[in-house]
Amino acid sequence: MDIPASTQIGQGFKIEHIGGIVINSEAILGNNVTILNNVVIGMEKRGSRMGTPIIGDKVYIASGAVIVGKVKIGNNVLIAANSFVNFDVPDNSVVIGNKIISSPSATDSYI
Repeated sequence: MDIPASTQIGQGFKIEHIGGIVINSEAILGNNVTILNNVVIGMEKRGSRMGTPIIGDKVYIASGAVIVGKVKIGNNVLIAANSFVNFDVPDNSVVIGNKIISSPSATDSYI
């Protein structure tokens, strides 16, 4: 488990299953955030989403979820197991699975 002491974490933070959790020191977590095992809340170092996530209040992040880059996760959000989130999520939402987006220049900002 890697959660630096400098990470901004609100009241009521809960880890329901320990193991494989990584949270970037620059991420911001609101109140009453719950995470499970193998969750990554990480930094994107290039591209339009360069930065770290801001997680709202009352957010549940299930096993294996990855939230990366300068994204805002709204309040009252559920992120289902094994979801990859590199986009903003509005309040009162559920994220399940991942979209496949066809793009001829998908790796331009990475490679």
